[in-house]
Amino acid sequence: MQVRIINRSRHELPRYETPLSAGMDLRAHLDEPLTLMPMERKLVPTGLFMALPEGYEAQVRPRSGLAIKRGVTVLNSPGTIDADYRGEVCVILVNLSTEPFVITDGERIAQMVIARCEQVDWEPVEVLDETERGAGGFGHTGV
Repeated sequence: MQVRIINRSRHELPRYETPLSAGMDLRAHLDEPLTLMPMERKLVPTGLFMALPEGYEAQVRPRSGLAIKRGVTVLNSPGTIDADYRGEVCVILVNLSTEPFVITDGERIAQMVIARCEQVDWEPVEVLDETERGAGGFGHTGV
């Protein structure tokens, strides 16, 4: 799939690191280091602008290594970039650790997955079909 993209950062375009990767790393686009204090959240720019095809979204997700090693994650995970959005791709990061975290220009801060998405036409009804689960909620199947 071809996606039109503008790269205003000093970094290469996001790419798949292995042949079977689902996500591409997003890098911070900063003029100076940014410190994320414990429990602080900030919007981090990437310098990327793109035009996704109709019927697709970009999902911004945490990087597992950053989450487990540093306690830094994407706050609204997964963040959605809609096909009609043309602004800069930014990442909402939060520091859940007890130590300050310094983000430097070019640092890999999140990953992005391009996914197909459907829009629905609602069909209002009075009764839904029966299923084995029914209205069973969280933990309904036991341990």
